[in-house]
Amino acid sequence: MRSLAASALPLLLALLLTGCAEARTPIPTVQSVDLQRFMGRWYVIGIIPTRFERGSHNPVETYRLDRKGNICTWYRYRPDSFDAPVKLFGSTGLVVPGTGNAEWKVRFFGLFKAQYKIGWLAEDYGQVLVVRDARDYLWYMARTPTVPESDYQAMLARAGTLGYDVARIQRVPQRWPETEAGADSFDGECK
Repeated sequence: MRSLAASALPLLLALLLTGCAEARTPIPTVQSVDLQRFMGRWYVIGIIPTRFERGSHNPVETYRLDRKGNICTWYRYRPDSFDAPVKLFGSTGLVVPGTGNAEWKVRFFGLFKAQYKIGWLAEDYGQVLVVRDARDYLWYMARTPTVPESDYQAMLARAGTLGYDVARIQRVPQRWPETEAGADSFDGECK
C-alpha cells in the first residue's frame, strides 16, 4: 500500500504541474461591441479550426439577433474543396452580462457552450479577431472575402501578442462570387 502511494506521488505532482503550466491569463476583449453593427456576414480569412471546420472552403459566419436578444449564428462552408456541397452549421450566441457585448457563450446542439471573445475589432467593423482564453481556436474574419496582406500580417502579430502559436493559424481558401444564396436570409428563433 505504501509503495503504491509513493509511486503515485510523482505522477500526481506531474499532473498538477502540467495543469499549472497550461493555466493561461484571460485574453482581454474590446471594451464594447454594438451588436446591431456586428450582425451580418463575415468571411473567415484565418483560423485555428475546430474539428468541424477543418478543410473549410469559402466559410462564412452570419449573425442575426432574434426577438429574445440571442445571436443566431450560421457557419456556411464547403468541406475540403470549392466544389463540395454547401454545409450549414447553426449555433446560438448568448452575451455574457457585464462584458459590453464582447464575450458570448455559444451554444451548440442545445447542449454544449463554448467561449467566444471579441479580442480585436476594427473601428469600422470591417474585421474582427475572435479568440478564446484556452488559445485553442481562433477566427479572423472580414466583411470582404479577402484582406490586404498587411492586415493579415497585423492579425498574426496581434494573435501572437495574445499568446497564440501563430504557426497554427491557417489561411482559409476563399473564392467568390458564388451563385447560390448564402446563409444570410435565415428567419425565426435561434437553434
